[in-house]
Amino acid sequence: MIHIETTHKGYRISTDKSQLQIDVIYRYLSEESYWAKDIPRSFVERSIANSLCFGIYHEKEQVGFARVITDLTTFGYLADVFVLPAHRGKGLSKWLMEVILAHPDLTTLRRFMLATQDAHGLYKQFGFDALPHPDRVMGKQMNGTYTDMKRSS
Repeated sequence: MIHIETTHKGYRISTDKSQLQIDVIYRYLSEESYWAKDIPRSFVERSIANSLCFGIYHEKEQVGFARVITDLTTFGYLADVFVLPAHRGKGLSKWLMEVILAHPDLTTLRRFMLATQDAHGLYKQFGFDALPHPDRVMGKQMNGTYTDMKRSS
């Protein structure tokens, strides 16, 4: 994977995983996100290890994150995108999307997918839309909630 780093208006985006602040990512995903509430820390760590990750930093603090699950050639799935509340409204989500879509390892993707409950407007600005043939796409819900998994283990 090609590592990139870029700056804009006092912020920095990097794909260097050694800079990621796992505590910040874990806390946001497990406590504040609607899509990964109660996710075990080990799941967060493993998902980061197996994805192309983008951290947003202000000075030395991580303030945002996104990861792409990808084969780096034909398919990508955008996941776990967030900007901490204190840093929202500054165009960071748009800048993050620009950086992700320009990443050299992702420019050959044939299909790039994501799921969102509340950010359709952001993603539409970058060409994401409802699938043209939803009857051709299938999915399977594999487990219950993360809380259910903790109870059963």
